[in-house]
Amino acid sequence: MKVVILAGGKGRRLYPYTVVLPKPLMPIGDFPILEVILKQLKNCKLTDITIAVGHLGNLIQTYFGDGKKWGVNIAYSFEEKPLGTVGPLTLLRGLDKTFMVMNGDLLTTLNYSKLIDYHKKQKPMATVAAQKRSVDVDFGVIQRNKDDHMVKYIEKPKLSYTVSMGIYIFEPEILDFIPKAEKFDFPDLMQLLLEKEKKVAIYNSTDFWLDIGRPDDYQKAVEEFEKNKKLFIYKE
Repeated sequence: MKVVILAGGKGRRLYPYTVVLPKPLMPIGDFPILEVILKQLKNCKLTDITIAVGHLGNLIQTYFGDGKKWGVNIAYSFEEKPLGTVGPLTLLRGLDKTFMVMNGDLLTTLNYSKLIDYHKKQKPMATVAAQKRSVDVDFGVIQRNKDDHMVKYIEKPKLSYTVSMGIYIFEPEILDFIPKAEKFDFPDLMQLLLEKEKKVAIYNSTDFWLDIGRPDDYQKAVEEFEKNKKLFIYKE
């Protein structure tokens, strides 16, 4: 199965580090985060990889080359203008079979093979790897009626959400819903699929997962990787 790794973002939330270093090359222990991902993909026998690059993409290409060092085959797709988080898929050829798309800046113990098996059983247009997350609200939350009378007061509640992990399995027909040469993001695509009543499956994961987009999450990812390297670079 072909894997598309999205690595073209500017990483604004990690400034000033990402002024000179693209986010996928941010170090996690002794490795860039993208190298950890490549090792994981190889361990799941996913070796046909295209990296979609933009901001400082030449540095990513220089570091990883054709991927032979890691036992994978890497091709590159360069976007001349920002196309959002899903628009770059329209630049790629060969997406004529089921394929995987993922962000190049996440640290997870998710087993990609199990995700793929789930998708094959569900037979949807798309499968989204997801997790439950809780957010602490540091305020008293007020619920009111149409007359602006309080009907409920909750002190500092914990709210729970199901969130996308930035890892997806797509059928090739998904490309019919993405406009060419235009900026188009994953939320736009998901909303369009729902409007067209296309089946989107959810793979509920309890695995460790962090998007390193914010400084505090990046620091946590570094600490967790150092403590549990064998969990992140597993072999089937």
